[in-house]
Amino acid sequence: MADLMQFDLVSPERKLASVEASSVQIPGADGDLTAMADHAPLITTLRPGILTVEGPEGTMEYVVTGGFADVAGPSVSVLAERAMPKADVTGDVLAELISDAEAKHAAATDTAVDVAAKLVADLNALKDSLGA
Repeated sequence: MADLMQFDLVSPERKLASVEASSVQIPGADGDLTAMADHAPLITTLRPGILTVEGPEGTMEYVVTGGFADVAGPSVSVLAERAMPKADVTGDVLAELISDAEAKHAAATDTAVDVAAKLVADLNALKDSLGA
């Protein structure tokens, strides 16, 4: 089996995971990446997407809406703005997330308009990838 590393996923509401993992696929704001044991250290911001964890317990998938990932060789820590198991994400949950993002976009000014528009686009892409 591949080398293992510690993986932790935390949102403001709760700790969602603290397991050993062989790889973590991260929806980074500047592009997706896969972290494995002994990965070069890096910190990246997250975009809305699916975070996939592979390990001895199987594959776990989580939907994240943003936040940060800290990759430090023997561990990966994800601090998500909002995170939930993929199985818990319904069409209603996605509709609420998109509605909130559209409201922020409508209220945004200056350079925040572009950031808010990207959030709406990323959430719609997530909805499409989930088939919801």
